[in-house]
Amino acid sequence: MSLLNIERINAGYGEIQVLFDLSLQVKEGEVVSIIGANGAGKSTLLKTISGMLTPSAGSVTFAGETIHGMPADEIVEKALIHVPEGRRLFSLMTVEENLEMGAFSRNATPHAGKNLEAVHKLFPRLDERRKQLAGTLSGGEQQMVAIGRGIMAQPRILMLDEPSLGLAPVLKKDIFAAIKKIADDFGTTIVLVEQDVMNSLAISDRAYVMEQGQVVMEGPCENLLKDPHIKKAYLGI
Repeated sequence: MSLLNIERINAGYGEIQVLFDLSLQVKEGEVVSIIGANGAGKSTLLKTISGMLTPSAGSVTFAGETIHGMPADEIVEKALIHVPEGRRLFSLMTVEENLEMGAFSRNATPHAGKNLEAVHKLFPRLDERRKQLAGTLSGGEQQMVAIGRGIMAQPRILMLDEPSLGLAPVLKKDIFAAIKKIADDFGTTIVLVEQDVMNSLAISDRAYVMEQGQVVMEGPCENLLKDPHIKKAYLGI
């Protein structure tokens, strides 16, 4: 049985529909990538799963429970965590304070000390910078804080929206390695939205390809990497 099950959802913003009868499943322990061009609806999909948007049709089920229409804070309490595009840190708060904000839920608070230790082990730089204001960090360091804050929420599923966006190649490599480590060492299920298709497929088990608000292709990553359409459209081969 899938941990996350999305069945034929339609969603968008007011009169503008972005997702059209979209379905996908994520099993416990998987790393699943969602790839597609700008405007394909990837971020809208994550917002719909995490309760920031309510679908106009279809269903979202997490751990056997229907969650579409549920307030976003209640979905966080169920350990389905969304790290949005753009990091969204509290720039005038310290690194440590930003991380602590991730542990406010009843589910996460008892594990705050253990998870903070895990974040510092994963990103040693955040331990060094713990008293520094988040707004003064580099882009790569801010992304580490954003992911770390997600870990502090004790996620069963961690959804990451464009975590490598705007980062230098060497920092991208570090971020993808950290995501793989979160999946392998913490046993966290990962849903990864990324424009860096090669790196995201390299660390994922399966992937869905979105175009114009619909899933047009899905399968194991090794198969998609060999697909002529993927090579031409997304890998420039």
